[in-house]
Amino acid sequence: MGVSEGAKDGPGGLTGLGPPLDVTVLMGGPSAERDVSVMSGTVIAEALEQAGHTVVKSDIFPSNISALDRQGVDVVFIALHGDFGESGQVQELCEQRGLRYVGSGPRASKLGMDKAAAKQMFKQAGLKTPDWMIIEEYHNPRTVKRWLEEIPVPVVVKPVDGGSSIDITIARSEKARDEAIEGLTDTYGRAMVERYLAGRELTVGILGHEALPVLEVVPARDFYDYSAKYDDDSGTEYVFNHGLDVEVAAATQAAALAAHRCLGCRDMSRVDFVLGDDGWPEVLEVNTIPGFTAHSLLPMAAGSAGIGLGELADRLVRMAMLHEQPCPEAK
Repeated sequence: MGVSEGAKDGPGGLTGLGPPLDVTVLMGGPSAERDVSVMSGTVIAEALEQAGHTVVKSDIFPSNISALDRQGVDVVFIALHGDFGESGQVQELCEQRGLRYVGSGPRASKLGMDKAAAKQMFKQAGLKTPDWMIIEEYHNPRTVKRWLEEIPVPVVVKPVDGGSSIDITIARSEKARDEAIEGLTDTYGRAMVERYLAGRELTVGILGHEALPVLEVVPARDFYDYSAKYDDDSGTEYVFNHGLDVEVAAATQAAALAAHRCLGCRDMSRVDFVLGDDGWPEVLEVNTIPGFTAHSLLPMAAGSAGIGLGELADRLVRMAMLHEQPCPEAK
């Protein structure tokens, strides 16, 4: 397959870095973000095909991992959002089979998925992040009530290891906060309560070892929730001409790289921020497998830097080929 005329967004048609590759794109999966993953995987597969690669799209579940047994695969592009894909299991399965794959390894994936563990790493790296606490279902209600006095409402109540803003609540009253905590502990066994910052929402994509341009997300609703992310008529605005002070923008990019590195991420990520009360960025989380849908932020940021979707996908599989090939486990 040749490069389509519309995909010629880099030297040599695309990056000109090597011959076509055989790529398995993993998509779908078992998590609540399955639909988003299918959208991302479809976009990635089309972009790779435009770049001249041979692509096989594969659904995968913990109970059926046959997609990883296809012969002749050069690299696996993991487009699985949420549990199983972003939590490190698929990465471990790839390494057991000696397969190179795009993105972060098992440990970094697990850290990125666990928002509390990631925030601990941010603090250790000297990065600012909103105060938080974890409430477990077995915690004594009286003790929890005392703890919650340390982070007064409004607060954000969210799953510790969820994605796509599913089941997130901005609680502006103690009643709403307590109901949200109860709902999450009933469903997930634990909940994160985080200090709410009303500042501007920013995100920075990381590609390789570089931070892409800062993107401001301006939702038309309370916050950048699932509908604001994926509904075509959500009214969300994506702003690169944000007018941030040059020093603040540079600090946001530097903090994004530091957050990416302190978790041990590789190839790509997306780091989300809110501007704090003092006007400086505070890290919310690192997404180790950013979306590739029509509304996704990493491809937007790459496009702003002059990197088209075909070149972006091509660069990522080329990066993966530079990683040391894992040694398959003896059978």
